[in-house]
Amino acid sequence: MRMPRFLVLLAMLGILLGLMPGIAEAQDRAALVAALAEGGYGDKEAAIQALAATGDSDLAPTLRAMADGQLYTRKSDGLVVIAAPAGRNLQLLDPLTMEELEVVASGAVERIRVNNRLRRALSAAIGNLTLLAPDPAVRARAADAVFASADPEALEALDEALARESEAWVEAKLERARAAVILQTDADMATKLAAVETIADNGNRQALSLLVALRASADGELQEAAAAGVAEIERRLKTWEMAQHVTYGISLGSVLLLAAIGLAITFGVMGVINMAHGEMVMLGAYTTFVVQQAIRTHYPELFDASLFIAIPLAFAVTGAVGIAVERGIIRWLYGRPLETLLATWGLSLVLQQTVRTIFGPTNREVGNPSWMSGAVELGNLTITANRLWIFVFSLVVFAALMLLLKRTSFGLEMRAVTQNRQMAGAMGIRTGRIDAMTFGLGSGVAGLAGVALSQIDNVSPNLGQGYIIDSFMVVVFGGVGNLWGTLTGAMTLGIINKFLEPYAGAVLGKIVVLVLVILFIQKRPRGLFAQRGRAVEA
Repeated sequence: MRMPRFLVLLAMLGILLGLMPGIAEAQDRAALVAALAEGGYGDKEAAIQALAATGDSDLAPTLRAMADGQLYTRKSDGLVVIAAPAGRNLQLLDPLTMEELEVVASGAVERIRVNNRLRRALSAAIGNLTLLAPDPAVRARAADAVFASADPEALEALDEALARESEAWVEAKLERARAAVILQTDADMATKLAAVETIADNGNRQALSLLVALRASADGELQEAAAAGVAEIERRLKTWEMAQHVTYGISLGSVLLLAAIGLAITFGVMGVINMAHGEMVMLGAYTTFVVQQAIRTHYPELFDASLFIAIPLAFAVTGAVGIAVERGIIRWLYGRPLETLLATWGLSLVLQQTVRTIFGPTNREVGNPSWMSGAVELGNLTITANRLWIFVFSLVVFAALMLLLKRTSFGLEMRAVTQNRQMAGAMGIRTGRIDAMTFGLGSGVAGLAGVALSQIDNVSPNLGQGYIIDSFMVVVFGGVGNLWGTLTGAMTLGIINKFLEPYAGAVLGKIVVLVLVILFIQKRPRGLFAQRGRAVEA
């Protein structure tokens, strides 16, 4: 049965009327976005405020792109677009739908310029648009943006957001943002005093700056409250600063542990002064670079797994080099420490020059996988993800070495050869093989240190030189041949270094630590954890 024509027309009219509000809304949003490129800074500020007044959180990426200098106009037709880097060109995106438009040369677009006043307006607008976002992290960032701008026009949006907020930690940020806004209004004295107390209770460095400015501009009771708030925040920040120094020290200690733990085997267990130990670290870092280059070229989708591939390869490469060095050089020099030192120092120069010849003298880029990017924030404490993972990795390597030395037949044979070589040989242990495997183990662990250091330091032929002296200090300070001493020494020296640096500087701080270690060794020549056994008594 055919529907009468007038009914079809009526249905089409109804659909059209239903779509008209959406079409009109889209046109209005497009017009507001287009206004961001028109007129002077005052006109742009008015356009920003108009966009914020819509309450449409989908417009926040456009304003964020403008604040980041990524909002442009296309010269061919004046269309406002977001431009993202695409090699040497730019990928244009629709600011409303974020759909890809085209890839153009940088000369085909013109950036929409902003000044400091516009940046403050953008920060406030972005905060207003995202205060009601479904993601708590987005709402928290919006509250921080409003706190930084302290725009009185955000007060109504903050009240609405507070009424709906269900997450306590986000609510605290919203309360702090509202308190900052209250101080910019003509609220009564009691309300402003309560706002100062709220800012002081949830304060960080931004809050400190705000209250310092208030202390300078206010008078009477409000000035006294601001001064008390400043004192409270400074006291709290001092405590957080001490905790930050400890975390920096543990981070440095984990790096020193990785660099020194292999030396604790070759020097502490075998008694070999290996001046080429730093170059084993360097070889591990360059192995990581080679692995990442191969993955970037052939299997880019595996980049996040590059370190898991590099770790066993770096251990194998540096371990093999270590065995070759022991069989070719070290085995002829046991019991002759000066000759061993000179031979390994010459070897370090050869290895450095070989790497320069193959890879060049300049630094090489080794990227961080996505899971090692970013940072973890605990209050005013910030810990970067790469250093956190290096700390975990250093403990895993330490635990694996302890298990190897204490729970395997190789570890038992290695300790037997260390304590009494003649007796171990008489019992049928192949001491030459154990020497080679032990030196290879120490070198392999140094290669693992290179993998970790490639994530936080420049990969260059001189990479290992920056850690060789510190590694010897850690081993001697902790107790020669004792892995627990190496762990304790690395963490102790790392924390002391980071506490001294703010006052003495990095170079002078290292000198002070060296002097302290020398004085300590004068009192305890065998270090914190003295090695026991026939080899020590002999």
